[in-house]
Amino acid sequence: MFTGIVEEVGVVAELSRESGRARLVIRAEKTLEGTVYGDSINVEGACQTVAELSGGTFTVFALAETLKKTTLGGLRAGSRVNLERAMTPHTRMGGHMVQGHVSAAVPIRELSHAGGNVYLSVEVPEECIRLCVPEGSVALDGISLTVAKISGPLVTVNVIPVTIDSTTLRYKKPGDTMNLETDIIGRYVERYLAPFISRLGNGEHNPLSFEKLRELGY
Repeated sequence: MFTGIVEEVGVVAELSRESGRARLVIRAEKTLEGTVYGDSINVEGACQTVAELSGGTFTVFALAETLKKTTLGGLRAGSRVNLERAMTPHTRMGGHMVQGHVSAAVPIRELSHAGGNVYLSVEVPEECIRLCVPEGSVALDGISLTVAKISGPLVTVNVIPVTIDSTTLRYKKPGDTMNLETDIIGRYVERYLAPFISRLGNGEHNPLSFEKLRELGY
């Protein structure tokens, strides 16, 4: 589990493919403090397990499902990546509960500056857009961000300068792809309610609907 507060921007030292997985060697400093074999590290929004430690680097193996759903397979030597060690019972919860389980890789459609504000809009697939709510939380490349606006498939976040300066966001441009993780609370709620708002086997509507929930004061 992570907080979405990036600790360090690391650099990919090596990426190689082998037997349906990718071996990533990442150069870091702060992230290596106290890190041991088997620890979890959030790499660009994806939870990865430390398999090797050597000379200022750590190595992870991104498996097939990770390569399919994230941007990790597109990295190369020299790529910069957001890093965060797993939280502890004593960690300040500055962001939100981030699992490091990426929902989808989404493209940046708009990136604009207005005064001291930066607005970033990503295009989110239908199965994920319903799990995003204004003022709710999302993680993009492992960064905890607050949803400012939703317009059609576009989810917009307003990014503060501190976040821009301390993450890979300062290198992003429209057309780049980011790893999106929707809020786990929303996913649990949707999963719980799904049986109640689906059709019954005989083709009739289940009596519990969003309209009924509103009538009941939810």
